[in-house]
Amino acid sequence: MKQFVSVPFEEMSLSRSDTSKAGKAEKPPWYRRPGLIATGAVFAVVGGVYVVAMPFVTPAFRRICLPFVPATDQQVKNVFKLLQGRKGSLVDLGSGDGRLVFEAAKQGFHSTGYELNLWLVWFSKMAARRRGLHKMASFYRRDLWKTDLSNYDQVVIFGVTQMMEPLKDKLSNELKVGGQVVACRFPFTDLTPIAAIEEGIDSAWLYDTTSFQNAEKQSKS
Repeated sequence: MKQFVSVPFEEMSLSRSDTSKAGKAEKPPWYRRPGLIATGAVFAVVGGVYVVAMPFVTPAFRRICLPFVPATDQQVKNVFKLLQGRKGSLVDLGSGDGRLVFEAAKQGFHSTGYELNLWLVWFSKMAARRRGLHKMASFYRRDLWKTDLSNYDQVVIFGVTQMMEPLKDKLSNELKVGGQVVACRFPFTDLTPIAAIEEGIDSAWLYDTTSFQNAEKQSKS
């Protein structure tokens, strides 16, 4: 006579589960998978490069690109030779790392820097605070074409050739009476400067409201 042994249901379920696990290899944790780590690292690097590079790259997609080329020490000196004896407010259009704005603040100007590159704006703000110049030197992320320049006594621009003509038109309408403009590297070709320092790449030209008014009269005659 055959004897039957009863097996509890829980033991049967456990037995089946163990059998199914035995047929499959266990996956190692993510930190032991070199392929997954390498993929994550690539995405992290690409994301980091994108975040850092985009503020430098996006200005190049604008109609007129004003690249970041730091002013030399001699260029900065020449600007303030032309502005000797002047006081009041000063704005640097495309202020870069802020070096000209810092020098203006040291010389007593209430100085402002407009810059499109967000990283350079942050850098300049931190540098101003570190140097103790933050009360006299301010920095903003602004598009110069969308900014009113009529409140400034001095306007400084390190421009490029293709921007000088539209900038001349803007300053003709916005430069305050008694205001002055220093153009560095490239002059306004159809304006007569009231003073100039011509030293190659360190050249600078000084213009005032009469320079713009005379050019406007000539264009109408």
